[in-house]
Amino acid sequence: MALPFSATIATRRTFVKFLDSYSLEQLNHIPAGFNNNIFWNIAHCAATMQLLVYSLSDSQWRLHKDIVKGYRNGTKPERLYTQEDVDMIKAILVSSAEQCKDDYESGYFGAYKGFSTKTGFQLATVEDAIEFNLFHEGIHMGYVLAINRFVEDMV
Repeated sequence: MALPFSATIATRRTFVKFLDSYSLEQLNHIPAGFNNNIFWNIAHCAATMQLLVYSLSDSQWRLHKDIVKGYRNGTKPERLYTQEDVDMIKAILVSSAEQCKDDYESGYFGAYKGFSTKTGFQLATVEDAIEFNLFHEGIHMGYVLAINRFVEDMV
């Protein structure tokens, strides 16, 4: 089975471009009708891969627990993010996706526990989780693009 690692890595590179293109004010802006901002959506993707792929396969996270816990499902921006936060997420976005690919290819993942997502997907294997993760990141890319419309003209 060909897994979508190259698409995930390409998505992460696009996220890095957003982080490089916008000011902290733009990355932190939460438009009316939204619960979060561009930065949170991007950081959330890094955290979620650890939960969907690593946690459910009984494998150690490759990211610091504060990143995973700070941006996991159910969290939202509770403060203004700093340049240090942005730099930290930029540093791990692509490398964590590449690490997941390496971990998969080396047989790192254990038995998968199975999981039913809010969107109705049944994840029975680590391969299912890796595929679903790309779908999940696509949803958040959509949010980033939607919020992008509200922040383009901010200075």
